[in-house]
Amino acid sequence: MAAKIFELLGDEADVLLNHRCGTITEENLHLPGPDFIERVAAVSDRPIPVLRNLQMIFNTGRLAGTGYLSILPVDQSVEHSAGSAFAPNPIYFDPENIVKLAMEGGCNAVVSTLGILGSIARKYAYRIPFVLKLNHNELLTYPDKYDQILFSNVDQAFEMGAVAVGATIYFGSSESNRQIQEISEAFRYAHSLGLVTILWAYLRNRSFKTDKADYHVAADLTGQANHLAVTLEADIVKQKQPQNNGGFKALGFGKTSEKVYSELTSDHPIDLTRYQVVNCYMGRAGLINSGGGSGQNDLAQAVRTAVINKRAGGMGLIVGRKAFQRPMSEGIELVNAVQDVYLNSEVTIA
Repeated sequence: MAAKIFELLGDEADVLLNHRCGTITEENLHLPGPDFIERVAAVSDRPIPVLRNLQMIFNTGRLAGTGYLSILPVDQSVEHSAGSAFAPNPIYFDPENIVKLAMEGGCNAVVSTLGILGSIARKYAYRIPFVLKLNHNELLTYPDKYDQILFSNVDQAFEMGAVAVGATIYFGSSESNRQIQEISEAFRYAHSLGLVTILWAYLRNRSFKTDKADYHVAADLTGQANHLAVTLEADIVKQKQPQNNGGFKALGFGKTSEKVYSELTSDHPIDLTRYQVVNCYMGRAGLINSGGGSGQNDLAQAVRTAVINKRAGGMGLIVGRKAFQRPMSEGIELVNAVQDVYLNSEVTIA
């Protein structure tokens, strides 16, 4: 297993597997582990049913008992279009195959829309944890607009047997104030019903992308988005892995400290991702990074993302298009390869 990971990392293997983080060390972090509920989550104000449902997610799939998460998300049929999501493998127009992929791939949970999960809930909701995604950005409106709007509510998640709800906030967008208020209330109510909360803490502002870099994936800006997510009491934060840094300085807005760049981060991808973990209250809320879209070298890219996430102190990976936009057997292989990173004791915290 270790040899396969080393092979997939290629020329970056030594850089990624042997790096030691000299910014914020592991002793300061609340790391994932089999006792994460008792050690971290149980001291919070979360109701007991939330802890039970979180434990159910941790106890499902190939990563059961490790404190790490492998989640299959399928909401791209609304976020992009059903054609763009499922045309590469049309069997996934049928929601049952989405759930089968999550189960046969050994995932901890499956995330999807009200329609997808609701259509097969009575057959599968008791067999794998359901996470209902409450809001979406639909792109059928012309011209395109970018706004997460509610498609469903917490009661519908509870009634179908879901154990968690998910939502996206486009921090930095002109609509973010409304989204923050909507999701704050939804998460409060979800916790009162015992449901776990997962926030896609994404950035969205055309000004964040310049001719020099796309600062939607800057460590400092995504770190602040994570901090806002845990302020809303997200139990788990989903974030794109950082590809650069210095968004505040390059864009010339907001407030930060020079120490963010001189002491708390470096150019190394593990150190940049650790800054995301740090902003999740030092890991009290788990950081799961997204796997990104499907393209060339998906298997190697997914394993690379997993290694960086784990060594930074993250809680896992959420991989969608890389898995379902290919034959199911290949999708299962890719998901299992990601899980193998978290099962491998030789891939340690940096």
